[in-house]
Amino acid sequence: MFFHIVLERNMQLHPRHFGRNLRENLVSKLMKDVEGTCSGRHGFVVAITGIEDVGKGLIRDGTGFVTFPVKYQCVVFRPFKGEILEAVVTMVNKMGFFAEAGPVQIFVSNHLIPDDMEFQSGDMPNYTTSDSSVKIQKDSEVRLKIIGTRVDATEIFCIGTIKDDFLGVINDPTGA
Repeated sequence: MFFHIVLERNMQLHPRHFGRNLRENLVSKLMKDVEGTCSGRHGFVVAITGIEDVGKGLIRDGTGFVTFPVKYQCVVFRPFKGEILEAVVTMVNKMGFFAEAGPVQIFVSNHLIPDDMEFQSGDMPNYTTSDSSVKIQKDSEVRLKIIGTRVDATEIFCIGTIKDDFLGVINDPTGA
């Protein structure tokens, strides 16, 4: 789920940022460029925790920009198959529902929702048990298990299930 790793990135800096605050300018640009992004290989970069090394700059011909190799430590979020997460439902339709756990979007198909839950359409679509004791709708908090992931260059998509022991709604926004 969360990992503390060392990554490297080449940062370009404009000459106006040179001077006694060069390192601070480089670090703030790195944080602005990297935090909150996703690399398919490592996951979502949550935060930069430290700078290990800033290499010697290389002047780019014709532009005046300088490229610095920067080695930094960061916390990344990467979901794996079989992992159990708590997520917030963002959309419900007859095919299933979408939920978000931090930056990751997870789809739970209606085939992976317990058989005793039926889809109810209307102004607030939801999945409800036959005795109406449990309801999954927008903003419900659910505990789900990831059964599959697909990794793109800039995004991670997950498929989840709530058809297992101890999975399902953990907080209903309506208080029902």
